[in-house]
Amino acid sequence: DIGRLRVDKMALLLRSLARQGGLISRTQSCLLYRHAVPMGTSSKDEMQTFWDKNSRLNRPMSPHITIYRWSIPMMMSISHRGTGVALSSGISLFALSALVLPGDFTSHLDLVRSLSLGPALIYSAKFALAFPVMYHSLNGFRHLMWDMGKGFRIPDVYRSGYTVIALTLLTSVALAAL
Repeated sequence: DIGRLRVDKMALLLRSLARQGGLISRTQSCLLYRHAVPMGTSSKDEMQTFWDKNSRLNRPMSPHITIYRWSIPMMMSISHRGTGVALSSGISLFALSALVLPGDFTSHLDLVRSLSLGPALIYSAKFALAFPVMYHSLNGFRHLMWDMGKGFRIPDVYRSGYTVIALTLLTSVALAAL
C-alpha cells in the first residue's frame, strides 16, 4: 500500500538523520518539552490553575491600572490612541453620511447656519474638532522623532510631551478662530 510505503520512507529518513546528528538529542528534546502541558487538560483547567496560583501567592492582576502612578507620557500615549480611534471613526461616519444623506455639503452647511447657534457654540464645536486633529498630528511628529532615535531621555520625553500639549492648545485655538 502506498501510504504505508511513505510512512516507512519517512521513518527511515528520520532514523538516518538522527544517526548523523541531524536531529536533536533526547536530552535536548526533554529540555524543550519540560514546560509542555499534558494533553489531558483543557484550557479551562489551565486558566483555573493559573488563577489559583496567583491567588495563593497574593499576586495583583498585572498590569493593572491601580498599581501604576500616572504620568504625562502614559496619559499622552493613551490619548494618542484615543484620538486616533476617534478621528478614524469620525471620518468614517462623515464619509458614510455624505453617501447616505440627501443633498450636498453646502445644503448641510446652510442647515447649520439656519440653526443660529451663536458664536460661542460654533467656536466650541470648531475647537472640539481641531483639538484631536492637532494633538494626534503633533504627537505623531513626536513619535516620528522617537522612531529616528531622538528624545528618549526621560527629561526629553517630558519636555516634548509638554511642548505637544502647549502647541496643541495654541493651534487648536487659532484654527477655531478661523
